[in-house]
Amino acid sequence: MSEEILINITPMETRVALVENGVLQEVHIERTLRRGIVGNIYKGKVVRVLPGMQAAFVDIGLERAAFIHASEVSDREGAAVEPITALLHEGQALVVQVTKDPIGTKGARLTTHLSIPSRFLVYMPRTPHVGISLKIEEESERERLKQLVADCIASEGIDEAGGFILRTAADAAREEDILADIRYVRRLWLQISQQTKSAASPSVIYEDLSLALRTLRDLVSPRTEKIRVDSRETFQKIELFVEELMPAVQGYLEHYPGERPIFDLYGVEDEIQKAMERRVMLKSGGHLVIDQTEAMTTIDVNTGAFVGHRNLEETIFKTNLEAATAIARQLRLRNLGGIIIIDFIDMEDEEHQRQVLRTLEKQLERDHAKTNIIGITELGLVQMTRKRTRESLEQILCEPCPCCTGRGIQKTPESVCYEIFREILREARAYQAGAYMVLASQKVIDRLLDEESGHVADLELFIERPIRFQVETVYTQEQYDVVLM
Repeated sequence: MSEEILINITPMETRVALVENGVLQEVHIERTLRRGIVGNIYKGKVVRVLPGMQAAFVDIGLERAAFIHASEVSDREGAAVEPITALLHEGQALVVQVTKDPIGTKGARLTTHLSIPSRFLVYMPRTPHVGISLKIEEESERERLKQLVADCIASEGIDEAGGFILRTAADAAREEDILADIRYVRRLWLQISQQTKSAASPSVIYEDLSLALRTLRDLVSPRTEKIRVDSRETFQKIELFVEELMPAVQGYLEHYPGERPIFDLYGVEDEIQKAMERRVMLKSGGHLVIDQTEAMTTIDVNTGAFVGHRNLEETIFKTNLEAATAIARQLRLRNLGGIIIIDFIDMEDEEHQRQVLRTLEKQLERDHAKTNIIGITELGLVQMTRKRTRESLEQILCEPCPCCTGRGIQKTPESVCYEIFREILREARAYQAGAYMVLASQKVIDRLLDEESGHVADLELFIERPIRFQVETVYTQEQYDVVLM
């Protein structure tokens, strides 16, 4: 399976597309005026301790105070975590790292367990532990990497506390690659430590790399065949970064100078537009319906027009198999996180159920975000979680509709007309007026003058006052005013 990474740069934003075998799998967007802060390290100040929640709010210089749980401060785990009041107090200076961007009404999430990522490993200066990514499954390779890190630590003469986690990219890495990464993260930690001593609270101590450089660090894999960048200036920065940290990647880099926008060339713009829609069509004729709410994301699978050759059970099974692959791609493409509930079409055959779940698990293996399939509920719903660190594609690109304020529905013109009648009756009982003027949208006024004209005439007789109408082009379908004249 071949991968290409496309990096599109403009002064306003950086966009990255991960394309597998010509199909868009992931999109990452970073706006210049609204850069994400995950991975940034701050010297903050505790502004409020909440014993009941085992948490505290920390001012790190953002609009909203950030949130930290006791488990992210303590070195103990589970029930052994100390009370938050024993760990933090108001006014205390605290060096923290952002683990989750502010999303919606929620502030950023923090930890004091700092980590500095590089190409092959993550350095944890406060945690004396060496771990290996679970995606590296071969036991001999895991042992080799552990020994490799131990040898590098010994050769560098590192004796202070600190630990490393070997990332998935470290699979089959050479000793010199691991050693180069260890030197890089330790240099960075030395700078951060020195800056921390003199910095005021609140202030930023360390900012994570820009999206273009993070992409190289986090998304490049053995399957990557080409990294195309459409900005000469950024391409030169990437070349310097790669030369220092990732020399093996140099052969994949390519500057794209073409007239045609790079995302148009690969059909990425069209796929981004489709990722904004609720409905996702499947090749078989079935479809998915994806609804993103604050609490969770729900995905409903429907057969649509697809009818199997033999029987209904075969139709359902094939649709669910195709849906499992499509869902894994949509989760990555839309960057959906948190709790996800999938309503596959009900299957009688338990073997079919197992195969659909296996297909979903297999497809999720390529996901860079951590996923966890919890199982099937009594109602036949698949429960899963996907780690959410940054805003979803919809949250970055969209805002609630001003007409329906995010409900996804609006009142019919008929309903609005009857509301207007009730409002006129209220006004007529409360105030004396010569006449009434109704200001509303074109559709509502059209209905009042056509289908509802008989009711309008009856109302005029009842209140003994004339009712006039005026179209307000800027009004939404639910907006109206009743003016006394």
